[in-house]
Amino acid sequence: MAPISYDYCKMSMDDICKEDGGKRCKLVVGILGLLVIVLLGVLLIFFIIKANSEACQDGLRAVMECRNVTYLLQEELTEAQRGFRDAEAQAVTCNQTVMALMASLDAEKAQGRKKVEELEGEITTLNHKLQDASAEVERLRRENHVLSVRIADTDSASSQDSSCAAEPPLLILLLGLGALLL
Repeated sequence: MAPISYDYCKMSMDDICKEDGGKRCKLVVGILGLLVIVLLGVLLIFFIIKANSEACQDGLRAVMECRNVTYLLQEELTEAQRGFRDAEAQAVTCNQTVMALMASLDAEKAQGRKKVEELEGEITTLNHKLQDASAEVERLRRENHVLSVRIADTDSASSQDSSCAAEPPLLILLLGLGALLL
């Protein structure tokens, strides 16, 4: 193969532009500027065609629909969170109410137990009094019976009068004992 030789321009671009009087440089800059403008125009037309294509419009519609759905979902999430916070606040209030009611119920139970104990004590006391009164009544009946037998032995005619006379004091005595029990 034969050696390749390259010719290099030994002058700088500034020197070349100055040598021709700037005509050549202006022409090159003009052509490059025109080329850039044409290239940008072609790219702009290509972009406009692509942007207005049906696929691109469908994509834009899909993006807008996604934004709308996202917005609606965000609103629903916010509403659900608000509802959750309200439910939590109600649960706390209910728990506090339950605790207060339980404490009140315990206090009522304790007071009821105390009242039952007091009533049981009164019942026991009244039962003892009733037993004592029953024993007293029984004793008085025996005494009355003994007195009736003695009176009946002494005089049969006067026994009828004394029997009638003995009953009112016994009745008064029983009524007095009944009043003491109450």
